[in-house]
Amino acid sequence: MSAMLDATDAAATRRPARLVDHFEYGLDAPICLTWELTYACNLTCTHCLSSSGRRDPRELSTAECQAIIDELQRMQVFYVNIGGGEPTVRSDFWDLLDYATSHDVGVKFSTNGVKITPEVAEKLAANDYVDVQISLDGATAEVNDFIRSAGSYDMAIRAMENMHAAGMENFKLSVVCTRQNIGQLDEFKAIADRYGAQLRLTRLRPSGRAVDVWDELHPTQEQQRELYRWLLAHDGEVLTGDSFFHLSAYGESLSGLNLCGAGRVVCLIDPVGDVYACPFAIHDEFLAGNVRAPGGFTRVWRESELFAELRNPQSGGACTSCSFFDSCKGGCMAAKFFTGLPLDGPDPECVRGLGEEALRSRDGSAAVPKPSGDHSHRTSPPRPRTSGPVPVTIGRRPDAVAAPSVSACQESPLAGFVPASDDVTPTNH
Repeated sequence: MSAMLDATDAAATRRPARLVDHFEYGLDAPICLTWELTYACNLTCTHCLSSSGRRDPRELSTAECQAIIDELQRMQVFYVNIGGGEPTVRSDFWDLLDYATSHDVGVKFSTNGVKITPEVAEKLAANDYVDVQISLDGATAEVNDFIRSAGSYDMAIRAMENMHAAGMENFKLSVVCTRQNIGQLDEFKAIADRYGAQLRLTRLRPSGRAVDVWDELHPTQEQQRELYRWLLAHDGEVLTGDSFFHLSAYGESLSGLNLCGAGRVVCLIDPVGDVYACPFAIHDEFLAGNVRAPGGFTRVWRESELFAELRNPQSGGACTSCSFFDSCKGGCMAAKFFTGLPLDGPDPECVRGLGEEALRSRDGSAAVPKPSGDHSHRTSPPRPRTSGPVPVTIGRRPDAVAAPSVSACQESPLAGFVPASDDVTPTNH
């Protein structure tokens, strides 16, 4: 894939020295993309990033989905992260999965486990181009079901039992980190090890229904530091996507991209074909186009004004003077936007506390942006109880473990790449 450089920008015409530098200017095709096939879901998770629950009648048809897969094959996209909603409740899901993998597009899909029967698990284990992520947000039913709905813990455990029994190796146990479960990281790791899975931790963003509960759910400053220490201690064992690059300001950079890839190497296609720069930024401000328009997804990715803007060198704004800016890059765009902070300002969870200062200084007359569309079963999801499960302290850091080998369908957009120069080492995260 070639970097899309703006010929009119002198800074962009220089050949980047490192592979990761190419990513800042964008690629002519995403390395991977998130695709929400449906908003339909059997659960009502408090922090659902897409406010899922009810199916949208305008969903892309089977034929339209197949046409997108054909495009992705031509563009040489390595794999898609399929989610929702609960993608497996869509009647043509298994057919679309087979269609994608038979057209050289790997599939990683996230599920609450509702459809992962022993028979389904055996079929998945037989397909080398499929990876499965089972969502679990508590190492105990008490913590998990508080966030994800009653009975969801047992559902996820049963799915992992079926996957393990079918012989599927290294499927993922996916956890969104909250202040209720930060103290259970060792327990999550033990559960993953028990079923031959790999633990994947992701950051709670104030997106979808989480906009209304982020203040109650996001980890405290002390928990962030404990999480950072735990991730360093388990470097190479645990995947994180690009979730925690803002924590690198604590000192040592975490493994991974350590860069916001929105509109550069990743994006989102939603159930009705709208293309957003980031899966956590479902709002008109970050809408790049629709796959149903002439030119399809290819034209949106390569010609949208929004993506072109994101691929230009970004200003650090208020963070430019911070000595840690090169480490955290100002943090998460979506987290800033949905907490009412300027995009060129500090991340709301800035480890130096600058985000907290910015949140306190917000103009109370300004409305905090709301995500586009609410597909919840309820019109007003309940807020978490402030008297919910109490977090516990993470144990002392054990010795780090060497990183396993990587493949092009792992979490990192760098995984499996051969660097163009000797000063770049792809890392798994």
